[in-house]
Amino acid sequence: MDLQNIRFEKEGAVATITIDRPKALNALNYDTLQELLYCFRQLARDRETGVVIITGGGEKSFVAGADISHMVNLEGLEGTEFARLGHEAMAAVESAPQPVIAAVNGFALGGGCELAISCDIRVASENAKFGQPEVNLGVIPGFGGTQRLPRLVGKGLACELLFTGDMIDAAEALRIGLVNKVVPQAELMDVCREMAKKITSKGPVAIRLCKETVNNGSQMDLGRANHYEAIQFGQCFASADQKEGMQAFLEKRKAEFTGK
Repeated sequence: MDLQNIRFEKEGAVATITIDRPKALNALNYDTLQELLYCFRQLARDRETGVVIITGGGEKSFVAGADISHMVNLEGLEGTEFARLGHEAMAAVESAPQPVIAAVNGFALGGGCELAISCDIRVASENAKFGQPEVNLGVIPGFGGTQRLPRLVGKGLACELLFTGDMIDAAEALRIGLVNKVVPQAELMDVCREMAKKITSKGPVAIRLCKETVNNGSQMDLGRANHYEAIQFGQCFASADQKEGMQAFLEKRKAEFTGK
């Protein structure tokens, strides 16, 4: 696919996806969602990439939301299909075999907030703003906001944000657990790359299984989830990475993982 709205770059084992529609503050339209889905379908088969960073082009906006100019004339069934595409793209981000870090560099509103909370880790710049303002437009979140946000920050706080449409700053997002950390804007990408570098130095098989176990286990009751974790733990012992990691520990040397 010829990417028109997204920049996809790789440096070593770290891929960076930049939503790049500056005139629309990186808003998500149909084509952008299709491109995002395409990128993550490629990453699902990519065993060379260890971590993905998602950010927005420019300094004002991560993703300002879904593109209202695209949505304004949609009818009911068309709205449902647009939401389904958004859900498919967010699910592809969430289920990617690689950890995904959102580098939130400005507005993360509506679909932008939904994209951020589809990622595994969120790092925000000090000027970042978050919100689900859809009720101001007479609609509800359509890319998973009503479902992922309560799971992340709790039902009460999520309902306050969803019902009021209020926008919160980075400090408040940190306080309620919406983001992992807040850093100066000039340091945002360096902090995310350093975190990505640290993750890619670990056992790739373990990282992949750890993400699978967190995501799948969160949909189970605690007993079933712990049983599932034990099975996933056992899977590690079928890998060369486990043998190398433990042998390196015993020999007091740095492990050389191969992802096998």
